[in-house]
Amino acid sequence: MSEDQEVISISENFWNASIEELKKGYVFEERDRCGMYVCLVCGEAFEKGVIHKDGDRYYEAEKYAAVHVERMHGTMFQWLLGLDKKLTGLTDLQKGLLNAFRQSLSDAQAAQELGIGSTSTVRNHRFTLREKAKQAKLFLTIMELVDEKPPAASPFVSIPRSASIVDERFAITEEENDEILKAYFKQGPDGPLSEFPKKQKRKAAILRQLIKRFEPGREYSEKEVNELLKMAFADYITLRRYLIDYGLLEREESGSHYWVKI
Repeated sequence: MSEDQEVISISENFWNASIEELKKGYVFEERDRCGMYVCLVCGEAFEKGVIHKDGDRYYEAEKYAAVHVERMHGTMFQWLLGLDKKLTGLTDLQKGLLNAFRQSLSDAQAAQELGIGSTSTVRNHRFTLREKAKQAKLFLTIMELVDEKPPAASPFVSIPRSASIVDERFAITEEENDEILKAYFKQGPDGPLSEFPKKQKRKAAILRQLIKRFEPGREYSEKEVNELLKMAFADYITLRRYLIDYGLLEREESGSHYWVKI
C-alpha cells in the first residue's frame, strides 16, 4: 500500500479524547444545541435523551453508545492494540505480551504462548513496559504544562473530523496553511486551483479546503461531485480520488453516491 493509499481510521475526536474516554470508546460533545455520544472509532453519534431500542431491550444514549462500541468494534483494548506501530509505538512482540497480560497469563504461560522460551525474558519485557508507562505519564504531564502557556509559534490548523489519514502531512500551522492556500488558490479559497502539488503537506491543506465545498449530511451523485470539483480544477478525477483516499469523502462501492465523511 502506497503512502497516498494508507488509511488509518482516526478522527480529531480521538486525538482530543482523555484516557478515560479512549478506554470507553466514545465521547460526549455538544452539536447544534443537543448533546451527542460519539463513537471514537467510526464517528456514529447517539443523541442524549433519545431512547434506543435494540431487540427487546431499550437503552439510554450513553449506554447504547457503549453497546455500539463493543458490538461493532470489539473491546477498545483490542482495537487500540490493533493500531499501527506508527501510532502506538508498540512492536508485535510487545502487543503479544500486553495481550497475554490482559488475559492474566503468568510469565511462564505468556512465554509458552508467544514462543519466547524464557520466563525471565517475559519478566524483563513486563518491567520495560511498566517503565514505558511511567515515562508516558511524565511526558503527558510535561506537555500539559507546556500547553498552559500561549504558543510563540502559529498554532496548528485543526484536522478535519473525517480525516482517516492523520500524520505529519497534517502538521500545518495556520500561517503555513494561509500561505499554501494563497499560492494555489490565487483568486481566493473558493476559486479555482492553479495546480495540484506533489508535496503531501500542500495536498493536505488543499484537500482540507476543498472538502468545505461539500455540505455535510447531503448525498451527491458522481456527476454532482465531478461538477463541484471541476470548478476547482480540470483534473477533477485526481481531486476526487485524493478526497476519498484521505477519508474526507466517502462513497458507495458502486460509486453511485458520495457524502462528506463525518
